[in-house]
Amino acid sequence: MLRALLDIFWDEDVWLPPNTTWEDIAPGPDKAVVYTDYRHLLYPIPLALVLIVLRHTLEKYIFAPFGKSLGIKNTRPKKAPNNPKLESAYAGSPKIKHKQICALAKQLDMSERQVERWWRLRRSQEKPSKLTKFCENAWRCTFYFYNFSYGMFILWDKEWLWDIDQCYIGYPHQGTTSDIWWYYMMSAAFYWALTMSQFWDVRRKDFWQMFVHHIATIALLSFSWVCNLHRIGTLVLLLHDCTDIFLEAAKALKYANYQKLCDALFAVFTVLWIVTRLGIYPFYIIWSTSIRAPMLLPMFAAYYIFNALLCLLLALHMLWTWLILQVAYKSINAGKMEGDIRSSSSDFSDSNHSNHSTPNRLNNKK
Repeated sequence: MLRALLDIFWDEDVWLPPNTTWEDIAPGPDKAVVYTDYRHLLYPIPLALVLIVLRHTLEKYIFAPFGKSLGIKNTRPKKAPNNPKLESAYAGSPKIKHKQICALAKQLDMSERQVERWWRLRRSQEKPSKLTKFCENAWRCTFYFYNFSYGMFILWDKEWLWDIDQCYIGYPHQGTTSDIWWYYMMSAAFYWALTMSQFWDVRRKDFWQMFVHHIATIALLSFSWVCNLHRIGTLVLLLHDCTDIFLEAAKALKYANYQKLCDALFAVFTVLWIVTRLGIYPFYIIWSTSIRAPMLLPMFAAYYIFNALLCLLLALHMLWTWLILQVAYKSINAGKMEGDIRSSSSDFSDSNHSNHSTPNRLNNKK
């Protein structure tokens, strides 16, 4: 039964171009080129665990001491006083409405302001310290810089970097090399590590968007590897890594209070993001996969899935562009970068909560 389901799932008519079989692109010593091996997609999972260990080692022995030398403190917010009933209400829903505040105040014989204050303290105590955030951004910046540099180094002499049509000419009989193998495996391992660590890292307000992004990226890498579309996959990886370097560096500098340098890098990031994610990506990469590819090779079902995932990434890019432009607009008005397009949800919620609670306090004073 299981074998029959697997045969249906891995149907050659779905995954491969017409007149091509799995045997044709199976790796082996008798083949003219080195084909990708689908079994290698398991390697990124243990590699992800290695990256997580490496990250915590670097954070503990390099990034944290470096952050402290820059004056970043590892202080945590003040804890809320012990109150079992309020704790139970908070566990039910961290977000609270004014009606709930009034009900809890009457129930516990407290003023509304005391309940609001306790709620803010309770919410803020879950926030990580600035040093923790700095270490996380330093790690990501380090990996993106390494991955982009390695990608540029290995792709510089590859013909498809300069002529994207070479991604399709001769497909699917396009061999892979050890440097491309490592580029793919390490990139997939990093996104697996991000997916795992996202559940204990700094909580972001775009948690689920990032989760979808990581899963879509892993699916893209897996699909392109299985279908031997690794050439176009390397171009997508290279394009994505270059902008993230500046974003993570800008956030790390913000926590270190290097505001002017942070603003400068954020401006570079904004321009580079729009050029790459809303310019090169849709009008060069997706245009190529949607318009040029059907001219150069026969289409098959899995290719449409691959292209749909590329379009899903574009939709996420458009959403994040809107958030980036909001931060840029506020930064221009304030004279400095006040926010973070991926700030923690607790920060975001607290700012909203304080804005809503101010009129109540003013009314009480009146």
